[in-house]
Amino acid sequence: MSIATRTGDGGTTALMYGRRVSKDSPRVEAYGEVDELNACLGLARAQIQSSMMSLLEKIQKALVGLMGELAVATEDLPRYEADGYARIKDEDLALLDKEIERLEKEAPPAKGWSTPGGNLAGAALDLARAVCRRAERGVWRLEKKEGNVRMIIPRYLNRLSDLLWLLEKDLESAENSKSST
Repeated sequence: MSIATRTGDGGTTALMYGRRVSKDSPRVEAYGEVDELNACLGLARAQIQSSMMSLLEKIQKALVGLMGELAVATEDLPRYEADGYARIKDEDLALLDKEIERLEKEAPPAKGWSTPGGNLAGAALDLARAVCRRAERGVWRLEKKEGNVRMIIPRYLNRLSDLLWLLEKDLESAENSKSST
């Protein structure tokens, strides 16, 4: 079967389990923004040569479950759960909290705003952070419009944007240390 089904040519798309919705529905926008975030993280991961690569890959895998859950109509969530698809778990959020705590202990306190673009990997992390903030807003719009969004989803995205900011600062600091030696 071809990827080009032409079923979306009229402005609708299928959610998981086949329900059709408008392509501009808050649900489609929310999971589309998470998809874009995951692509940005892939770009960042492709630029990084450090232990940060495995952390970003774990986050990307968690985002696949988060995106899958968002791609299911509220009426089909029990089926999604019964089928055993991946979802964001407390352990996923705990990993972000642990990394944030570690980075905050290791880094000097931040002062003011920074300008993205010190290096390619850092710029990719900054882009991912900005897209993550937009994805979080999209999830809140979905919650406001349709309800039934598990609160761990916007919490995860909120925490992830904080972590991405810290990771970029850590990467920038490591680059500055290398260039000064």
